[in-house]
Parts: sequence; C-alpha cells; structure tokens
Amino acid sequence: MREQRPEPSPARTLCALDAHCGSVRRVDPRTPDFVRCLTLFQYVHAVTGGPVARIEQAGEYAVPGLRGEAFAVRPGSITLRVDGDGIASAGVVRDEAGGTVSLLLHDTGGRIAHRGQLLSEGDRLLAGLTPVADPGPPGGRPPAADSPPWEDGDQLAQLDAILLDGGLARRRAFDRYRGEHRPVDPAVLPAVLDHLCSAGLPVGVAVFAPSAALQACAGRIQVTDRTIGGRLFAAIEESAVEIDLPGVRACRLVRSRAAHGPTSALELDDADGRCVAVLTQFGPVGQRVHEEWEQLTASLPDD
Repeated sequence: MREQRPEPSPARTLCALDAHCGSVRRVDPRTPDFVRCLTLFQYVHAVTGGPVARIEQAGEYAVPGLRGEAFAVRPGSITLRVDGDGIASAGVVRDEAGGTVSLLLHDTGGRIAHRGQLLSEGDRLLAGLTPVADPGPPGGRPPAADSPPWEDGDQLAQLDAILLDGGLARRRAFDRYRGEHRPVDPAVLPAVLDHLCSAGLPVGVAVFAPSAALQACAGRIQVTDRTIGGRLFAAIEESAVEIDLPGVRACRLVRSRAAHGPTSALELDDADGRCVAVLTQFGPVGQRVHEEWEQLTASLPDD
C-alpha cells in the first residue's frame, strides 16, 4: 500500500452532489416498476454513500432489489438495494455548464440516496421520456415487503435493518441481537484490505446512503491505496470504494446466517452511529473462501 496519494478535494466527496446546478425534471418514483426501469440505462456512472464511505461504478444496472426481497450481487453490473418506502422523489438533473445529465434518488429527508450520471446520449434522451412527477397524493406503489426481525435474522435481515435508517434503531437496541458480535479496532482496516488484496481473497462491500439505498460490489481487490490523511481506496473488480478512516468511529464484527453458515461482517459506523459500509461475503462464494474469511475476521483484535 502506498501512502503518497494526495488528499482529494472536498468537491470529490459525495456531499458535493447536493450542489448541482442547471435544470431539474422531477420523475415520479411511485410507479410500481420505477426502480426496475433503471435497467434501461446502458452507460451509467453510479455513486452511493456519503462523506465517510463512497462507492462508484460505471456500467449498467442489474435489477435493483427492494427491501424484503432476495439479494444478489451480480458481477459486472451496478447492484442497488433500496427501501421503496424511503425513496420519496427522483429527478433528472441537467447541468448546462458541464453538459452532464444525472438521475438522483432522494430519501424522505430530502437527502440524495443515489446518483446515476448518464454517460451516453441515448441514455440522456431516454431520461427525457420518463414520466414526470404527479403533484397529486402518493399512491400506486406497492408497500415494501416485510423484512424478518434482525434480532435473530440472517445476513439479509441485518442489511435491511441498516437500510431503513442507517441502522440507528438497530444499533441502539443491539443488546437484543442473538448472534455473535464484538467491537473491532478500526485501525486494522488498512491491513485487512492489504491482506485481501495480496491473498487474492474475494470480498463483498456494501456502502450505504444515509437511508433508503445501498450499492454493493464483490470480487477480488485489484489495488489498495491510502492518503496521508487516512482515506482508504480499494478497486474491487469494476467498482471503486473509498473510506475515510478518521471518520470511522466504530467497527463491529457481526456474525449472522448466510449461504455457507455463520458469516462475519465488519460494520463501519460514523460519528452519529450510522453504519456507512459493510465488508462481508455475499451469497455462495465457496466453502474455501468462506473459511479463509472467517479465519481472517477471527484474528482481528478487539477495540
């Protein structure tokens, strides 16, 4: 790992997404298949996260999963999972100065849950055909499926509990969790990424917006990097993940049921107690990968 990368400018952080300019065309997110319509866009630069953790990937969307549904990370495609009840509005934003067109999903608090910048002229034309928002009362979208209780739930139940509000309610009541869990020293994260990279051990990463959306990737880490200020970078297959290590105020190792049995996840929390990212193994990765991941996480020191 090199430590000579310059600090990114504040404009590179996801909070800069709030400072967009140009024309805005509101899109109706209440239609039943609105989220699935994202798969129509072929060339997208997708970004999810916040100041502490961020993920970006260029490509096309897989069918986004809704909270309560099955979840799979499809290699080569942008993987989103959203809380359908938490997406309050969407808009196609055209930056006249920069010539860019982006689709923004907003949560009920008005925060950006996800941004997809449309990279081709065909996609930009398609965005102009999306139905505009109806100023009438909400309706027409089926309610999100109920997620199983996280207290004794599997890996997906934990992710969905975080998806609702950044995991704040779950963290406040975490003494009710019936699985194994313990605090881990966040300072070991650079070494974990380095080991995964050098050993060629695949890993899955989910990065959360403040609420309502997560974007995930999985695969081998191609390269890691770190700035002097402590920002960590990892290129994972077609995705880039960025973590502001000083902003990670807590790290917890949580084990829950998954495809190969109890599986560990490293949950990274910010100063407000929101979970901003999770490192784990998604789905049937193979018994050898699962065992090596569990050996690695078992060796991590307590905080």
